[in-house]
Amino acid sequence: MTPSTLLPRDQPLWEEARTFLDVRSNNVHTLISYGIARALLVEHPTVQGSTVLPAILLHDVGWKRIDPELMVDAIGPNPTRKELVREHEMHGVEIAGDILRRHRPQGVNIDAVLTIIDRHDTLKEATSPEDALVKDADKGWRFSPHGIETICGWFDTPESETIDMLEDFVLPQFLTDAGGTMARAYLAAARATLEAPCYLKESSHV
Repeated sequence: MTPSTLLPRDQPLWEEARTFLDVRSNNVHTLISYGIARALLVEHPTVQGSTVLPAILLHDVGWKRIDPELMVDAIGPNPTRKELVREHEMHGVEIAGDILRRHRPQGVNIDAVLTIIDRHDTLKEATSPEDALVKDADKGWRFSPHGIETICGWFDTPESETIDMLEDFVLPQFLTDAGGTMARAYLAAARATLEAPCYLKESSHV
């Protein structure tokens, strides 16, 4: 089934990309990040969605070529295999380039998309407004319920600790005001959800 959030132009790209996204929940991560990117584009109407959306859809296909057992060593607060992050970007450029050149979606600047994918993780500053939105949509997933749950599983950390880590280390990295606002809203919702059972218990004793 094709996800309803995808624009018709991007659906053929997804059908090919999904075969490379069946590692570390990248299929769900990609669709959530795509939805976030569409929301950010509403707040940035002059940014080229024809570059942002294909880029976010294909940005993590390169992880398919990295040993899944090593992925946790490549990410997180204290990574020991940072070179794997760069490797997945380079693999991603190759795989995404093949997909884009096969389909040649109308209005998509393939070189611009590949330039973003090439340094979407290892280059923290943005080289264009499109790059900034892709980076923020990618990071934004971490603050979503699925992102928090997934990160807790990767590092075997409690949810409260993961939320604190996101607030302290990831939130300052957002490049757009809209991205930062969205992340803070996700954090507020996550903290409220953690506290809700306590209030439910209090209510039951009234």
